[in-house]
Amino acid sequence: MPTPPISDAEWYVLQAVWGGHPASAEDVVARLEGKADWSPRTVKTMLHRLVRKGALAYKKDGKRYLYSPAVSRRESVRRAIRDFLDRVFGGAAAPAIVHIVEESRLSREELERLKALVEDKLEK
Repeated sequence: MPTPPISDAEWYVLQAVWGGHPASAEDVVARLEGKADWSPRTVKTMLHRLVRKGALAYKKDGKRYLYSPAVSRRESVRRAIRDFLDRVFGGAAAPAIVHIVEESRLSREELERLKALVEDKLEK
């Protein structure tokens, strides 16, 4: 069964846990300071949602819970991109890539890297 999509707000919380784990809710609140104006209760709610979605795992440590990623950053990004492509581009990657290249300010180095990736794909 696929993992439900992670909301934009939940991404902030998940990134805070990836930043160092295991992490208590208080750790996550502190890491989000200045990035999000959420109460500790809101952060705890999002941590709970991420556990239900299978993105985080937890263990009890006395009166508090310590959270750790249940999925890798790479896997989470892969799923999020797949979901985005499905929703916005009907699952097609090429139109998304073309749009990004046309609409973004890419450096010469970034364009060279993209060129190398395309050439590598063509050779395979």
